[in-house]
Amino acid sequence: MAHLRSGRRLALAVPVVLSLTASLGFLPSAASAVPFAESTAQAAPADATELSYVVNVHAGHGLSPYLKKAIADAGGTIVTSYDQIGVIVVHSANPDFAATVRKVPGVDSAGNTRNAPLPAQSTTDEGTPKALTEAQVAAAGAEATDGQDPLEPLQWDLPAIKADKAHEKTLGSSKVTVAVIDTGVDDTHPDIAPNFDRDASVNCVSGKPDTTDGAWRPTAAESPHGTHVAGEIAGAKNGVGITGVAPGVKVAGIKVATTAGYFYTEAVVCGFMWAATHHVDVTNNSYYTDPWYFNCKDDPNQKALVDAITRASQYAERKGVVNVAAAGNESYDLASHSITDPVSPNDATPVDRVVDPHKCYDIPTQLPGVVTVAATGAKGLKSSFSNYGLGVIDIAAPGGDSTAYQAPAPPATSGLILGPLPGGKWGYMAGTSMATPHVVGVAALIKSTHPHASAALVKALLYAEADATPCTDPYDINSDGKVDAVCQGTKNRNGFYGFGTADALAAVTR
Repeated sequence: MAHLRSGRRLALAVPVVLSLTASLGFLPSAASAVPFAESTAQAAPADATELSYVVNVHAGHGLSPYLKKAIADAGGTIVTSYDQIGVIVVHSANPDFAATVRKVPGVDSAGNTRNAPLPAQSTTDEGTPKALTEAQVAAAGAEATDGQDPLEPLQWDLPAIKADKAHEKTLGSSKVTVAVIDTGVDDTHPDIAPNFDRDASVNCVSGKPDTTDGAWRPTAAESPHGTHVAGEIAGAKNGVGITGVAPGVKVAGIKVATTAGYFYTEAVVCGFMWAATHHVDVTNNSYYTDPWYFNCKDDPNQKALVDAITRASQYAERKGVVNVAAAGNESYDLASHSITDPVSPNDATPVDRVVDPHKCYDIPTQLPGVVTVAATGAKGLKSSFSNYGLGVIDIAAPGGDSTAYQAPAPPATSGLILGPLPGGKWGYMAGTSMATPHVVGVAALIKSTHPHASAALVKALLYAEADATPCTDPYDINSDGKVDAVCQGTKNRNGFYGFGTADALAAVTR
């Protein structure tokens, strides 16, 4: 799935599973169906495709009868609305719906969130994980020392950010909750169940919160991505499996991906709003919002998507939430003025287009206030796939890389990141998707150490406490004699590592 930031297009990112048998009520004020006034709704052609839209209006005023009627007259049915930020989710089969509604007084922007019909039809490319034998699992466990979970010796990423040393001081506070906005979280997994926060978990796929018990879980046909991320953050230190960066904090699942694997705007908006109103301290966002890798504000439809998610993410930050997002896996220089995007729109027929990332935004990664994370490998260098860019990348953390490029020291055997997968299993993944939960875990440790810190202060400490990491120059990750990327900036802030590599020990001692 191109929108997941776990390096799916790279051979190195194919999950390898350790098969191990486990032994072990809010809706936002406007997040209910809103009836509209009787009207003569514009008829759509019989073969028209019903799509989802966001309509952005002035915040805080609620839905006026006039606006309800205008939406209905344009052929729209209101699904839900978030009055706090002025975002309305609408379904319509009228192909001119957005253009019509944009002309309505009080409407700031409007656009379709997808090109595929409801529900989106697609296939995923997660692949079939390869299970390790019980003998291999036992061999890993035999390397564990006192106080380590059985698979912790394979987690080179923990000492890379001094998380192992941090755990000698504290595991983090159970009063801190991180939310994984992703494909869903398997809360029955033995590494996740002890720390799972059910009250802060929800299914937001439709754009409207679904609080049905277990709705946040992925089905057997869906990606294990969110479960892996959740374990990297808060995998319990309980004598089973792996250990998370902050194994004492709570973790919640906010499911926003469709069964087909798309992260649409209405779901992402719902995810941020849910986090804002459910005492979440940090959100993990290891995806880009479909169907556009970059959303250009000179396109009225794409502008509406940027507007809606910007409103939601900033509302969450005003409520004390630190939002952390993955930089992406295409080796793009996000500080350049010209990038060829060949994958958008990814739910229709993509076309090559040249975009300026200063004007066309990867959301939520490039939104104001969001912490943007690049990935490093086992040698501490920028991962071969990681996006970069001076002034865009805020911080770096282990996301893994090909063992051929950055091999870990024994007893670790893979340059990828180990984490839990649904069904009581464990496996390897790599990508900026995996770097982001390391930063989220460190942010959770900072919040544990400074429980009254604002989101702005947590971010400031995250950057100030990072280990300054100078540019890798020249950067020839595959040793073929050719420079693979150019890093700009100083030791204290540059395009590869931002303010530096996340430091878990500093988070609990400063």
